[in-house]
Amino acid sequence: MKRMKKAKKEKGVKIMGYVYVGCRTTKERNARGEGLKVYEVSEADGRWTEIQCLKTEENPSFQCFDNTKEYLYSVHGDFTLVSSYKILEDGTLEHINTIDIGGKNPVDVTVDAENQHVIVATLQGGTLYTIKRNKDGSLGDVVATFTYEGKEEGKVSTIHQCLWDQKKNYLFACAQGRVNGFGQMRVLKYNHETGEFTETDKFLSRTWDEPRHAAMHPNNRWLYMCEEKGNKVLYFQFDEETGKMKALQELTTVPETVTGYSDASEVMIDPSGQYVLVSNRYTDSMAVYRIDPFTGYMKNTGFFPCLGKTPRFFCFGSNGKCYVANEDSDTIIEFTFDENTGWLVPTMNIIETGSPVCITFR
Repeated sequence: MKRMKKAKKEKGVKIMGYVYVGCRTTKERNARGEGLKVYEVSEADGRWTEIQCLKTEENPSFQCFDNTKEYLYSVHGDFTLVSSYKILEDGTLEHINTIDIGGKNPVDVTVDAENQHVIVATLQGGTLYTIKRNKDGSLGDVVATFTYEGKEEGKVSTIHQCLWDQKKNYLFACAQGRVNGFGQMRVLKYNHETGEFTETDKFLSRTWDEPRHAAMHPNNRWLYMCEEKGNKVLYFQFDEETGKMKALQELTTVPETVTGYSDASEVMIDPSGQYVLVSNRYTDSMAVYRIDPFTGYMKNTGFFPCLGKTPRFFCFGSNGKCYVANEDSDTIIEFTFDENTGWLVPTMNIIETGSPVCITFR
């Protein structure tokens, strides 16, 4: 196996792009991460070389770019903080500011179509926060909030994601019940001027199935959502004219031979739009489903080992390869993905980094 470690930049090496890796850093998370890491990717062989490790606050976990990809925003899991960074010419980051939004455990972040607002989902906070994005890339004030109520006054449903439709007119936000709330996914119409949200539809899951993340197909009509505790992937049809969705299919994310504990963690659609992929923690596997090109229904094509422990996150790079962040084995594993068969094949390239939980390519 070829293990990719921090190395000095070689003169004359052409850079294909940059990768930003979020992680856990705290003892409470039993983490080994050191901070937000930046890698440059060689055009010749795809090798990752670490060029920066930046720690402004603990747990710089999930992240996103602004629409120009000149700025990066990161949430700090388990806390109440969100940070902004300017991306310099060499791909490294310069910290701009960090704000306290008040909502505990921010877990996802995204930017609206106008590049005017940053949206943050908070887990224990049970609230979506709309933050003013200033012209210099810094984070301003919170201008709007939307809270998922719980079963009793003062309780909330824990929001786990904020996902746009392809046109950034609607936000899909999965939430879990966790005793005090309701497992659900809502469709929220976005007001582009005020940053406020209005609910247009809601799906309530079975008790304890716990919706986690969703992925929208490029056609903006087919939506796929994974349920963490239920170990399921669901297919919805979405109508962008009405903001309504309809659940049509439910499949397991683990083989029928699995009898022990497993948590579905991430769901993505491959770059070709032909497959849905789901990662499973504790069974440490990847499930792949072929999408029927006419109906959107899924058919399982196989289950594949992720070659690490606890695959909290995965995504596709600009090279079409799939990268799996194994949080508890401190590795990112590179796979080729065969669009004809739906098979994941490891390239045997391993990026060693402490407690990775998010990967963003630029």
